[in-house]
Amino acid sequence: MNSGSVSLGLVGGGIARSLTPAMQEREGREQGLALTYRLVDAERPGGRGFGVDDLGEVLAWAERFGLDGLNVTHPFKQAVVPLLDDLSEAAADLGAVNTVVLRNGRRVGHNTDTTGYAAALAAGLPDAPRDRVVLVGAGGAGVAVGYGLLAEGVGRLGVHDVDADRAHACAVRLSKRFGDDAVEVVTDLPGALAAADGLVNATPVGMHGHDGLPVPAELVREGLWVSDVVYFPLETELVALARSRGCRVLPGGAMAVQQAVGAFELFTGRPADAERMQRHFRELTA
Repeated sequence: MNSGSVSLGLVGGGIARSLTPAMQEREGREQGLALTYRLVDAERPGGRGFGVDDLGEVLAWAERFGLDGLNVTHPFKQAVVPLLDDLSEAAADLGAVNTVVLRNGRRVGHNTDTTGYAAALAAGLPDAPRDRVVLVGAGGAGVAVGYGLLAEGVGRLGVHDVDADRAHACAVRLSKRFGDDAVEVVTDLPGALAAADGLVNATPVGMHGHDGLPVPAELVREGLWVSDVVYFPLETELVALARSRGCRVLPGGAMAVQQAVGAFELFTGRPADAERMQRHFRELTA
């Protein structure tokens, strides 16, 4: 895709505050592209909402209106997979998609969450201990982040989710790539966090409209590093609590920028300027 005009969209629930459109449109302008980006919000206030069962219709709508691609977020990252014609190796491995390229009548799914998180962790917490890490949330984002954590050298990853079956499915998928010794399902969350080096939230808890903490406040202790994939608000309740207790933190903004870089390149066929996009993100959240 090297056309001077690119039409994109974001499909998800409660995405009105997403910064993805602004980042993509600005980078497009910087590169001389007429890039437009619209929100397709499943929870649009005052509008007609939609769910997983309507996702096929949403994709068909995007194709009929000539969109070049879609970013996909909660709660559709896994549900979109069977609706696509092909998957990248990473997306197939993860069973989750956050970027759909619509080209030549085909729908091709990719996942830039895992590479985005790995890059963010390497840059933001390069020397943080990685022997044992607890991942809370085993949905599409959780699988991708788990993959990124293990790729960045985590020795033992504990996966916790309120849905035990989902936690088990995530652990099985990750262990196929990284080995059974690298992943475990966590049912005793207090015990696991007491022995952990780091805590990563990959649930929507803390996002605007989903206020709260993904774990009980008393489990966030000094000496634990804490990472959140939620980036609106950038300072989630979890990040604020962790800072107040002296924890090293990695807010969700870094991952948001890195995954946007990957998606831009897939949509346009052009390299993105990651540093420029990071500067723009800081402007948007200042």
